[in-house]
Amino acid sequence: MELTLKISPPRAPRHLLARTRLSSSAERFRDRPVAIVQAPPGFGKTSLLAQWRHEQLMRGCVVAWLSLDGRDDPRRLFVGLMLAVRAGSGRAAFGKHLLEGGAAPDAPLEAITAWLAEVARTALDIVLILDEAEPLPQASQEVLVYLFENLPANLRVVFASRGGYDKLIARLIPYGTCTAVDAATLRFRLDETIALIGSRFGADVDADTSARLHDITEGWPLGLQLALDAIADTHDPSAGIDAFASSTGGIQRRFVSALFERLNSDDIRFLTLISIVDLLHGDLCSALSGFPDARQRLLRLAGETPLLCNAQGRSGWYRLHAMAREVLRENVADLPHAELTCLHKRAMQWLADHGMTVAAARHALACGEEETAYRLVQRSLHEAVTQGHLVDVAEWREWLPEAVLDRHPQLRIAIAWALAMSDRHQDAEAQAQAVLLSMRPDEATRYEIDLILSAAAYFADEPDRAECLMEKWGETSPVGDAWLQQVHANRLAARALMNGDYAAARQLQRRAPHGKTSAACRYVSRWRDYMTGLGYLFEGQFLLAERALRPALDRADNDLGRRHPFSCMIAALLAATRFKRGDFEEATALLANRLDVLERGGTPDAVILAYRTAARVAVAAGMEHRAIDLLGILDAIGAARNMPRLRVASLTEQIRLHSGCFRSATCQTLVEQLDRIVAAHTVSDAPITRRTLVLHQDISHAYVAIAAQDWRAAKHALTRAQGVAEEMRLGAARVDIMTLRAFVLDRIGETSTALLREAVGLGVACGMKLVPLDLHPAVALWMDAADGAASPSSPPEQQSSTATNAPVPERHDGLRATPSMALTPKERDVLELVTRHLTNKEIAFAMGIGQETVKWHMKNLFLKLDATSRKQIVRRAQLMGLLLEAA
Repeated sequence: MELTLKISPPRAPRHLLARTRLSSSAERFRDRPVAIVQAPPGFGKTSLLAQWRHEQLMRGCVVAWLSLDGRDDPRRLFVGLMLAVRAGSGRAAFGKHLLEGGAAPDAPLEAITAWLAEVARTALDIVLILDEAEPLPQASQEVLVYLFENLPANLRVVFASRGGYDKLIARLIPYGTCTAVDAATLRFRLDETIALIGSRFGADVDADTSARLHDITEGWPLGLQLALDAIADTHDPSAGIDAFASSTGGIQRRFVSALFERLNSDDIRFLTLISIVDLLHGDLCSALSGFPDARQRLLRLAGETPLLCNAQGRSGWYRLHAMAREVLRENVADLPHAELTCLHKRAMQWLADHGMTVAAARHALACGEEETAYRLVQRSLHEAVTQGHLVDVAEWREWLPEAVLDRHPQLRIAIAWALAMSDRHQDAEAQAQAVLLSMRPDEATRYEIDLILSAAAYFADEPDRAECLMEKWGETSPVGDAWLQQVHANRLAARALMNGDYAAARQLQRRAPHGKTSAACRYVSRWRDYMTGLGYLFEGQFLLAERALRPALDRADNDLGRRHPFSCMIAALLAATRFKRGDFEEATALLANRLDVLERGGTPDAVILAYRTAARVAVAAGMEHRAIDLLGILDAIGAARNMPRLRVASLTEQIRLHSGCFRSATCQTLVEQLDRIVAAHTVSDAPITRRTLVLHQDISHAYVAIAAQDWRAAKHALTRAQGVAEEMRLGAARVDIMTLRAFVLDRIGETSTALLREAVGLGVACGMKLVPLDLHPAVALWMDAADGAASPSSPPEQQSSTATNAPVPERHDGLRATPSMALTPKERDVLELVTRHLTNKEIAFAMGIGQETVKWHMKNLFLKLDATSRKQIVRRAQLMGLLLEAA
């Protein structure tokens, strides 16, 4: 009876999401006879096995399932394997002679060899799934290793464990016979989280809310499932997720506490003490906790619980799950003051001794040693800037007294750098000026101050001022510091981009020092990817833009985090690319839960692209109200930060949106507001700003004229806009304008076929999938009509004949048989008819065969499914995966 349960697959989760990238037919799993899934509990190993079982059954394979445990010695393992294949294949005689004495119980390898030979003789494609393998005795593990190394061609094995099989993986992978799935692979990606939540709550939860939950749970499968179960009964799922995210009512604490219940008191105290630091190492944990077995305890908890995971890119380092860390730090706050102070001192000393001075300074402040904190910060704050920890550096502005900053100008410079690359550019300029007033700067310091001021001007959307600040330093950095040389190259590339010299910008980046061995240069070097991707976007080279941006985003998300400002900027550019290529779903996922970060720390171009893309996706989804709200936010950001380009971009998009519905009066009101902004900011000494604003103005006037159906006015406005776009070498904008011009010329009665053909050809050549509906719904209708006239399909009478003679597929409700090799095609047909409660006579009539033949097939079904009634046949077939719900 117990073995019967072990060979019975578990019930599939109710809301199982079949993840395409983890499909058994994916490239990494295809043609690999062994797949080893190894991860701590809660990472969805069994759910993945259930997905693979379903997929293999649908391919017609025999799937044998065996759950293992610590009592599975070699003999018991052999019996389990025999019965698993027998049940999965429906062959009651499989291995009968082996079980009755053909295999020697004291020779496990010989028994397994005989079992493998029996499997090979079946000539069936068999997939063996072994779950919960971690407690196996050593002798049984050796038997499995032998099995893996001697698989017949018709057998694949899927093996799942919490851990302990790293050596086996390392032994098999070099021969190409094995593929491994770890916890990092099993974590949900954002698009999978969005799909999972969508399957539970439909359109009630938007992508932004889904992304918040994803970021909180860090893609941990069990965490997602428990969180969704916790909010499943709420009236408003979005409000429930928001409450979970903010831990309102202690929802998050109850969630984490459920995991702590499985730990003993020593483990909980250990985790509480080490939670005060962000990154964990065995020696650091030993210094903090005082536990003599701290290193072993850390490794054990990382392997047995989902509370700890490897720190990205740091061998031997771990970090606590964000939710667990938050709850544990609440517990830390309840410690006695003297104990808490001592804990922070230990952290400060260990981190300072190991060169992690910024983190050490935080703990120095926490334990009241302010002078020590200031001394540590002085040594490391500029280093933190070079490594991209801008938010951390900016926070120190609130903690460092003016007197300390006056004594240490380098601290002001570091803080000015962090503030410059954010929405606090005025504060950055104040810090930079304070440095100049507090000392007699040398040329190197003046040069760095100008770099800071140019960064502040760039983030403040003052490109002309940023260009002026760089002109006096020429084309070459006057200092030998590799980091500043890369910053200089970035500034020159940004200047080239602003002037439309995109190829020159890429050439400047290629000539810059790469600093491959310098940690200080890694972050600033990432800006090459941003500049390259932005230049390709402006040019309209969307294939090249995606090729540059996608790997850059993967690296940024892994190294810096999904909500780091730089990651969000790259995501904004890639989202704009994906939208132009027609992938609205990925564009939505890329921007989800990132707009707020971009608002605080994104470049103006990234902010405009992000909000404009999000608004256009909303329109494509039929949510005009959402698009108007997003564009209103963009306008408000521009007004609050005194950035006219953001306001003009927002108004242009609003005019385009209303023009699509021919709301002439609304368009006129908006364009008057836009004209006032442009008039106030198009000054002669700011040519870059003037060109950009005038381009938006011309496009807006064209849309206003289209809304009023004043086609000649639209033609003149688009002609002016095309001239500006060509002057700025904006290939993407030029293609859109050409398409609109072709439409307007056609309305006037002029020839536009050649112009439209050229626009479409340019879009195709650059990988841009023209979205005429996005330009204007009337343009989409016109282009559809033009396509129909240019390349008609079959004649109407032929179309009618085809439609009449096309067979209508028959739909069956209820259950349908899967194409498993356990049953013959005729047996599957009989099984389906049995599910519809037909008698033998009715089955014979339906299949066009004799009743004796039906009785023969029914006898085989009773034997293969080990059933004693028709009802049991159906139930057993469902349990074995031979019957599934009809789609």
